[in-house]
Amino acid sequence: MLYPKIAPSLLSCDFAKLKEEIKAVENAGAHLLHLDVMDGHFVPNLTIGPFIAEAIRRCTKLPLDVHLMIEEPEKYIEPFIKAGANMISFHQEVTQAPQKLFDLIRRQGAKAGLALNPDTPLEKIKNFLSQLDFVLVMSVHPGFGGQKFIKTSVSKIQELKKWREAQALSFEIEVDGGIKAENIDQVAKAGANIFVSGSGIFKTSDYQKTISQMKTKIQ
Repeated sequence: MLYPKIAPSLLSCDFAKLKEEIKAVENAGAHLLHLDVMDGHFVPNLTIGPFIAEAIRRCTKLPLDVHLMIEEPEKYIEPFIKAGANMISFHQEVTQAPQKLFDLIRRQGAKAGLALNPDTPLEKIKNFLSQLDFVLVMSVHPGFGGQKFIKTSVSKIQELKKWREAQALSFEIEVDGGIKAENIDQVAKAGANIFVSGSGIFKTSDYQKTISQMKTKIQ
């Protein structure tokens, strides 16, 4: 049974009061925290490193889901896991040998995931599905928060679910980008069970109410 999970994306929180924001979504019923790591090369933005991830780890007991939007993920997998990451995903577009990275992540005790940009076809990862704990479907172009949900992502999630059932696999399907209380049911029905939401949570006035609404729609 793949349980639905709400994952607030800290990229959209108020970093001036990071600890308070983390506690607020934790108390509101979040299941895990999503950390976007950007290097200014793979995507045109810079965000957090292992040092900040370690500080976040000290603020919460929630699992940390680290999404590496970087060109050389092999250099940072171990530092982020040592900092407290429980899940690590990297992009199919940046490596020709993802199996080595899956093995590295698992040896360090974390779950291994593969992320797909909106324009990257699912066929690129079909041969790796049996080695994955989760697949991260990007429903916006990575790099910046607050973008509008790309509707074609729904069919990609549906296809992933079909492949999972046909091969009797157990990987989770995570979706990230433009997820709000108003559209979360679409991706839940398509087959996703991990829902990353940044501005859809942190730009609302009541995190408890927002997360409760999301949970109601995905159960």
